[in-house]
Amino acid sequence: MSAIRPIIIDTDPGIDDAMAIAVALAAPELEVVALTTVFGNHSIEVTTANAQRILDALGDVDTPVVRGASGPLVRAPHDPATLVHGDDGLGDAGHPPPSRPPLDRRNAAQHLVDTVLDRPGSVTLVAIGPLTNLALALHLEPAIATAVAGVVMMGGAATVAGNVTPAAEANIWNDPEAADIVFGAGWPLTMIGLDVTHQVFAGRAWLDSVAQLGTPSADLVTATAPAYVRFHTETDGLDGMHCHDVAAIADVLRPDLFETEPMHVRVATQGFAAGDTIATNRRVPSDENWDARPLVDVALGVDAGAVLGLVRDHLAR
Repeated sequence: MSAIRPIIIDTDPGIDDAMAIAVALAAPELEVVALTTVFGNHSIEVTTANAQRILDALGDVDTPVVRGASGPLVRAPHDPATLVHGDDGLGDAGHPPPSRPPLDRRNAAQHLVDTVLDRPGSVTLVAIGPLTNLALALHLEPAIATAVAGVVMMGGAATVAGNVTPAAEANIWNDPEAADIVFGAGWPLTMIGLDVTHQVFAGRAWLDSVAQLGTPSADLVTATAPAYVRFHTETDGLDGMHCHDVAAIADVLRPDLFETEPMHVRVATQGFAAGDTIATNRRVPSDENWDARPLVDVALGVDAGAVLGLVRDHLAR
């Protein structure tokens, strides 16, 4: 039996974040060391409260929640994505107020640094929101790039269009400068972008099957998903939802379900293409913007059926 893998989930809950957290906490192969929160799908006050609401719904009294960045590194934040996630960020499903506050006197970036350095070579960071906390952690202590076991992040779009602008995926769009820092840090990084998450589509039949499971994890998904499905129906004509964030957890659990290619990635930070993840497998040695840029693993293919099966199996636990 393989060793249990410690992870920190950096998150901006968020309906799809809730599914990802539920699957991670149900996985016996994983130890969720903490949830660190970041602005994104909603304000930092709401995403932090939602992280605790998710833990409450799952009956988890042990996993700490650590509040993080309230806005991007250098730009004004965008409005909350209430059209997608509801006014409360969790599908307006009526979850009660959180039972406990986040950890006192802690900051997510410092918590990331301390945890990684306390357990060198063992902790994987799973980032499913804007990458601001990770960029701030690198600023506090660049050595985490060599002390972390790995980074798996949901965000970006290498070969397909964005989902919030034609160029940009939402997590990257929320803080392009932070994302460019994270892609350039030189740590072992896997990008789980729209190239694969748009293929992991939970249709009506799959969602109905989850509703029959009767576990706290499944009930959480069933309660929050309708707002997300409604958004997709109204904007894309789809009867279901893309499973973005949980795909990052699936990669941690079963990387063999994903096809990746090592690529250099830069993030556009100006103009109408801000948030665009520009990925290439070519070196451009004559250009200082690309020369010596580290390689990251960019997911370009996925066994979507197997990922959905893995997710459902964990929601049934």
